[in-house]
Amino acid sequence: MDAREMKIAAAQAALAHVEDGMRLGIGTGSTAEEFVRLLAEKVAGGLSVEGVPTSERTARLCVELGVSLKSLDELPELDLTIDGADEVDPALRLIKGGGGALLREKIVAAASSKVIVIADETKMVDTLGAFPLPIEINSFGQASTRIAIERAAERLGLTGDLTLRGSHDGPFMTDGGHFIFDASFGRIPDAEALGHALHAIPGVVEHGLFINLATLAIIAGPQGARVVEKQV
Repeated sequence: MDAREMKIAAAQAALAHVEDGMRLGIGTGSTAEEFVRLLAEKVAGGLSVEGVPTSERTARLCVELGVSLKSLDELPELDLTIDGADEVDPALRLIKGGGGALLREKIVAAASSKVIVIADETKMVDTLGAFPLPIEINSFGQASTRIAIERAAERLGLTGDLTLRGSHDGPFMTDGGHFIFDASFGRIPDAEALGHALHAIPGVVEHGLFINLATLAIIAGPQGARVVEKQV
């Protein structure tokens, strides 16, 4: 299978966990979009679900394909969220935020009874950190926030570039109106400690370390999809 076929295989396996009448969190990213397309086919065939999208991009795709949507305020407790990830470790800790939707993704995941991660096997790692860690920040005081992040990382033995996400048109802005630093720390031996340190910085809105949120992962490879349970 090529990369897209693996994403479709993971999405198809996740769809088997969706039941009629569910309140469903719907993730963001290329793998999540394959899930939305498959979900829309089931909805057209009579499946009834109410979806809460994790980004404006996902919302637009759902509307285009006929998947019924609600806001998280209308459905504050969800049965299941299905979302992708940029990295997954054996304890089902994740790095997310490559698509820029990490804040909403984390809020939706935390509101869900169950979270299923769908990804291809290239996203499985022994230790998080090869993928730059997205850190969503307030645009006010970004220079001070950068310094605080660098110092917090150094206390944990982490160094690396912090790159403000954007292009020649200006900084990337999230759906919530924030900026993102992509932190190239490399290997992160203690994701929990880094997460706590980042949350203690006033200018940090949220970070892309998703810890104790994923229930299981469905990982697709050339031979098909497999379920990965949390290892402790």
